[in-house]
Amino acid sequence: MLKQPLKVWMAAFFAVLIALASGCSTTSATAAAKAETKEAWQYHSIADIGLIQANAVVPQPEGVLIIDSRPYKPKYVNGHIPTAINMPFSQFDKMTDKLPADKNTLLIFYCGGPT
Repeated sequence: MLKQPLKVWMAAFFAVLIALASGCSTTSATAAAKAETKEAWQYHSIADIGLIQANAVVPQPEGVLIIDSRPYKPKYVNGHIPTAINMPFSQFDKMTDKLPADKNTLLIFYCGGPT
């Protein structure tokens, strides 16, 4: 006698579970698409290793500036690309005088990655 109501409750439970799962995946996909669209404007291009190897050399090529945006201590002091200047992200607005006057200069920023 109890088996029939239990089957009904189990079927209802699984139906709700499937409905929630499919609804969440649609919401997640929509949210991911919105996040991708929102972030698309932030980067014109992401540099590959070939670009860095060609420009992170001594002497530094004409028309290139490498900017290390990590904190001066301990990151920059402990090691950085030769010829790179240090402009920590937290102080960037105060250090814009270090940027080249020529707006065609290739600026290569590097940091410690996502935090």
